[in-house]
Parts: sequence; structure tokens; C-alpha cells
Amino acid sequence: MKYIVGIGGMTNGGKTTLTNSLLKSLPNCCVIHQDDFFKPAAWAPLFQPQDQIAVGEDGFKQWDVLESLDMEAMLSTVQAWMISPRKFARAHGVSVQLDASDTHILILEGFLLYSYKPLVDLYSRRYFLTVPYEECKWRRSTRRYMVPDPPGLFDGHVWPMFQKYKREMEANGVEVVYLDGMKSREELFHQVLEDIQNSLLNRS
Repeated sequence: MKYIVGIGGMTNGGKTTLTNSLLKSLPNCCVIHQDDFFKPAAWAPLFQPQDQIAVGEDGFKQWDVLESLDMEAMLSTVQAWMISPRKFARAHGVSVQLDASDTHILILEGFLLYSYKPLVDLYSRRYFLTVPYEECKWRRSTRRYMVPDPPGLFDGHVWPMFQKYKREMEANGVEVVYLDGMKSREELFHQVLEDIQNSLLNRS
């Protein structure tokens, strides 16, 4: 059985923390991080192509839009897992359990998981983490990125783009399980783990 889980939602909502906890607890589980598919930018190593992250009408580099990501490459990576989960797992250093159930799980983690149509229908389960505006802004301010946020980026670009893509997701009828990112890490982890385990049981 192949089972694809999406851990999506807003920036600094707790996606990576939840993903890492699930990765340790689910059998034959691999992960693909959407952040690994950002197109090259000016700060990238010299051997990279020239800057591909545009500056938008808001005056900021457009990091929080789908066009900043090489989604075709991400889709190809997902398809490689779908063709051979065992081979994919071995290539990524994941030990595969040889049990009768033969269940293989792939977690996709990222902030725009449900905005790229070729991926949307591949998920077995879609989760969407949210936290209130003030909490999200505070968490963002405490993070240290390779490219520091310029003044005004959160209110001028990050938050408006989150709202835009969330509205589009809902308008397109993409079904997600909303998660309260204000809950403790342990509570969120156990909630999602139990939900996935129940879903797997129902499929078996």
C-alpha cells in the first residue's frame, strides 16, 4: 500500500516539527520538503543559474508564490517514490521493514502543497496547519533564514500570499484537515498519528 500525506499550511505553523515526529513513528516512511525545490536566487553558489526569484509589484522578492518553486522537479521526485518506494527509501537512507503489510508512506511538507494541481489528487490525506496572525508574525521574527527577511516582508508579502493561496485552495474545493498550530507539539503529533493510523486500518 502506498500512502501520501501532506503536511501543509502557513509559514512557521509547525509543519517541519510535526513532520519530523511522524517520520520517526511511521513505518517505511520517507519525506520530501518543498523548500528543497526553491529556484536559484542571487545568494546561491556561483555555479547556479542567475537569480530566478522575481521582484513583485509589492517591492519584495516573490519567495511565497508558486512560481518561486520548481514544482515539476518536486512532482518528478514524488513520481519516483510512487514507482518504487523501496528503491526511493534505500536511496534516501531509510530502512525498509520487511513485514506482511508492505505499507509505504511518503510525507510531503511545505507551504504551498495544495496549489499545484498535478499534485493535489495524489494525496491520501491533506493536513493544513494554521496559527493566528500575531503568533505567526512573532514566530517568523524569531527564525533565522539564509536570506534575512527585509523590513516589512511579513505584512507586505508573506501574509498576503498566505491568505491568497488559502482562499484559492478553498475556492477550488481542496479538502484538508485543519490543524490548530497553537496546540502543543505532542498533542498535534498524537492527533495526526492516530488519524493516519486509523486511515491506514480502514484501507487495509
